[in-house]
Amino acid sequence: MYKKRSFLSYLGIYLRGLGMGAADVVPGVSGGTIAFISGIYEELLNTIKAFNISNIKSIPKEGVVSFWKKVNGTFVLALFAGIASSIISLASIISGILEQEGQTGQKIGLWSFFFGLIVASILYIAKQIKDWSLKEIMGLIIGGSIAFYVTIAQVADNSESTLFLFFAGAIAISAMILPGISGSFILVLLGAYQPVMKSIKELLSLLKNGEYGELLTASLPIIVFASGCIVGLLSFSRILSFLFKNYEKLTLATLTGFMIGSLNKIWPWKEVLDTRINSDGKLIPTVTGNITPSTFQNMYTMDSFVPYAIGFAVLGFALVFGLEYIGNKFKNEK
Repeated sequence: MYKKRSFLSYLGIYLRGLGMGAADVVPGVSGGTIAFISGIYEELLNTIKAFNISNIKSIPKEGVVSFWKKVNGTFVLALFAGIASSIISLASIISGILEQEGQTGQKIGLWSFFFGLIVASILYIAKQIKDWSLKEIMGLIIGGSIAFYVTIAQVADNSESTLFLFFAGAIAISAMILPGISGSFILVLLGAYQPVMKSIKELLSLLKNGEYGELLTASLPIIVFASGCIVGLLSFSRILSFLFKNYEKLTLATLTGFMIGSLNKIWPWKEVLDTRINSDGKLIPTVTGNITPSTFQNMYTMDSFVPYAIGFAVLGFALVFGLEYIGNKFKNEK
């Protein structure tokens, strides 16, 4: 059983969910990072684990209220309400910034904010390990290598088949709860990011225009994708929980490596190496390479936006310390 919390405490969990959802929308950033630095990561894993057959079977005998307490239901409701709110409200805005031409400053600002956030998160997670041994250093190197390889892997062609979306959801959610591995970027690599974002936009458009007759058809891809996410979440959370319980230092070191490797993806200044036409008929980049601000200035604009980037990076860096402060208060409350 989990300790009863105040309304303000659950509001704080909702706000963490908002942060996780915002991070998950951006290909290259992990919502698991936000969960970790805000002090709810292990409880999140243990809560997901609680959704098991044994607890479900107890419902007829012990009742729904008992089940709700066993699975930390109010925590789940508050957190996932925040995640859903953030994804629904930010999906169109962030994907628009990343895809549209003429948004150079906004793109650099967005990537810089998350770059600063990830750098600060690396320092935060790394300092949790008091004594580094050869084993932890190897975990760091292996984790960094895996994440770096993911950032340079070739993007697959888009697919909207039902079975594909199910498995894409299962794989992406497994990455999404890992600090440093971006679930949304995994969707990009699999070719599922655009179909999922397109389905969300279409559903929101139908709701906005009152076209309720088409809701079931439009929501089917999202339902299938969400089902895959649930299966992946329930399975992978058990593995992570086991690793934290039995190999905490090695797991933390590997996660730190994941985050270091992911920095390659979110470096703000990039050159486009390859493009494709998406489902909306727009030309979007599929392969990019990192370049220096001066090279970017010479290739694309008269401005490298360095002061702009530094400002947003500092903001992201500072946010981590704010989340750490909140996380420490949260731990003390428990």
